[in-house]
Amino acid sequence: MDQLPNLGPKSQAMLMDAGITSTDQLLRLGAVAAFARVKKSHPKASLNLLWALEGALTGLHWQEVAREHRTSLLLALEQHERHGA
Repeated sequence: MDQLPNLGPKSQAMLMDAGITSTDQLLRLGAVAAFARVKKSHPKASLNLLWALEGALTGLHWQEVAREHRTSLLLALEQHERHGA
């Protein structure tokens, strides 16, 4: 996962702790499910990680994701959590 933008060593460590060990696995899960999984092992993980994950998968800077895609990501996260996935 070293080649993905927006994900520094701390973010990568949190992903590894959550059992997400490859770029392919992250791509399959998507940003929302990956963030939800990380939150289980790191409850204090901030929404900045969600923006960073989405940016890593889409090639956008995490700040652009936070500005432009915040609402849709928060709604997707709420729906993901509601369905207990």
